[in-house]
Amino acid sequence: MRILVVAATALEIPVLQSHARHGHEIEVLITGVGMVATAARCAQTLALTSFDLAFNFGVCGTFDRSIEPGTVVHVTSDCVAELGAEDGDRFVSMFELRLVKDSDIVNVSPPANPVLAALPRVKGITVNTVHGDPPSIARVVSRCDPQVESMEGAAFAYACAISSVPYAQVRAVSNVVERRNRDAWRMELAIRNLNDVALRILEQA
Repeated sequence: MRILVVAATALEIPVLQSHARHGHEIEVLITGVGMVATAARCAQTLALTSFDLAFNFGVCGTFDRSIEPGTVVHVTSDCVAELGAEDGDRFVSMFELRLVKDSDIVNVSPPANPVLAALPRVKGITVNTVHGDPPSIARVVSRCDPQVESMEGAAFAYACAISSVPYAQVRAVSNVVERRNRDAWRMELAIRNLNDVALRILEQA
């Protein structure tokens, strides 16, 4: 089985740098940070090579304070939160503008995998600027009702969807989305837990 493993940075997947594991041929794609780099690199790779499965492993922030830092989640719905138009102080989504049928990218058929199936399923948003201002956080929560945010997830999901490659976006929560407070981040714990889960997912692929 040929599997594409995608991450924004090598720091997020230190144990997944080998190209063969558990009998699978694994290609590791480090896209760089952000949705533009992720969309471009994923689309290019998926156009050139055929894959049976694709996984995006990374970290994220959470709006849901019941999800503790270090928790690994399966993002099954994502959207580009900033894709729309302004009408005064009101945000108008692409859906409201009738330019898309649905603002959300929903993964209706993730890979059948017992480790993946056991993870909490969450709704995510993908952003160019991570939230750190209380009024801005309140607005995006009211508008999108997200549980987590990343800078790459929706781009990866869209690239896989248009290429008809079964995929899953798996992330570990490194911090609560709030005013920037690096002292409260649990990045090392998040990366450790993410890589542990990622290895078990690949073992069961």
